[in-house]
Amino acid sequence: MAAFQTTPWRLISGALGVMCLLLVAALGVLLKNSFTKQSIQPTFSPGPSTDLREGSGCCSCQEKWLGYQCNCYFISNEVKTWKDSRNFCVSHNSSLLQIQKRNELHFMNSSSYYYWIGLSYSEEHHAWLWEDNSTLSQDLFLSLHHLNLKNCIIYRPSGSVLDVDCGSKYRYICKQQLI
Repeated sequence: MAAFQTTPWRLISGALGVMCLLLVAALGVLLKNSFTKQSIQPTFSPGPSTDLREGSGCCSCQEKWLGYQCNCYFISNEVKTWKDSRNFCVSHNSSLLQIQKRNELHFMNSSSYYYWIGLSYSEEHHAWLWEDNSTLSQDLFLSLHHLNLKNCIIYRPSGSVLDVDCGSKYRYICKQQLI
């Protein structure tokens, strides 16, 4: 009798055992990477991720809202008129986006959509005002001088603005300041 007899079943079971060990090792590496890697890009479908939180623990946002630098943002996937968008934001204890700094939404720069923001022209004050009646910083948008004063403003996070009829339907961004 031979000292060692190789059968096809022993070869198959040995190959399967090696494959199983490789899969377990690959799974271990993937799990390790997923727990140590910080995700900075939010997902926008079906709703924004609430994983994006930077700088401090002061963000505690509603479900489907994005927490970033002590503000909560709702980035819509549905389209509404300016008024309906504003009403949605108000019903969620927020307002249409009021931009403080040019790069406030830098995490959305790759977005190709335009969104309603809370900027409109006040006939009474003869100026573009945010929903809270604060004035627009002169260096925030350079092209507002040539816009139709009867229209509302849509904004693309890369920094461009357009004026469109307020009854048109666009996506919108709500902002809730936490501090």
